[in-house]
Amino acid sequence: MAFDFHKDKEVYFNIQTDNANKYVLPFIEQSLPITSSLRVLEVGCGEGGVLKAFLEKGCFGVGVELSLPRVELANVFLKEYIDQGKAQIIGKNVYDIDVDKDFEDKFDLIVLKDVIEHIPDQEKIIQYFRSFLKEHGKIFFGFPPWQMPFGGHQQIVESKLLSKLPYYHLLPSPIYKFILDRGNVSKGLVRELMDIKSTGISLERFERICKEQNYSVLEKTHFFINPIYEYKFGLKPKKKIPILGDIPWLRNFVTTCGFYLVEKNKI
Repeated sequence: MAFDFHKDKEVYFNIQTDNANKYVLPFIEQSLPITSSLRVLEVGCGEGGVLKAFLEKGCFGVGVELSLPRVELANVFLKEYIDQGKAQIIGKNVYDIDVDKDFEDKFDLIVLKDVIEHIPDQEKIIQYFRSFLKEHGKIFFGFPPWQMPFGGHQQIVESKLLSKLPYYHLLPSPIYKFILDRGNVSKGLVRELMDIKSTGISLERFERICKEQNYSVLEKTHFFINPIYEYKFGLKPKKKIPILGDIPWLRNFVTTCGFYLVEKNKI
């Protein structure tokens, strides 16, 4: 289930911007007006499509991305804003950034869209982000719960059968790897999918980590049909299924995306 727009990076960039404008920004603005005074940091910014939506609102934006080819594309796609001094793209691990030395000021908002589920030791990174935020600074998280039908990101595999098969990423690791190894999946992609299996996160675990790291949840929305599916499948986004979507743990199996806006509390 590899989509053509993942291969055409400019198309993917534009889709990310449109999706952010239609769904991400309105969600955030329920608690935080997005104005030209905001300083926004996106971690795992890719080609910068989501970040562009904030730049269009006049925000100052910084994108951090590990993949240098994606950094190069972000610098091309956001050149207008970078040349105007309104944006900056940094190609390094976020842990290698010294916020006091590398930036003039801290941030009002940090954005992680489809990123937290890829990061090991999520407690550590969420705690670490406190040093990047101003007082009462906020973080947006958008991510698929691990238990949802394609929470293992197996839709990206080369095999037509395995790319359409839901839930098998929940099998024990040796069995899951056995299926991938014998399913015409490249070794590099098998390693990537096994890494994702080790970092996948549930809604309950995410909420628990935020509480432990002294953040308050200001807004949350769980989607039965992920907003990005509008572009992938032509499906209209749909919020959680009544009753079933409210039951802890079970809701992870029928939620394809969770949106959260959390706020840094004083310690």
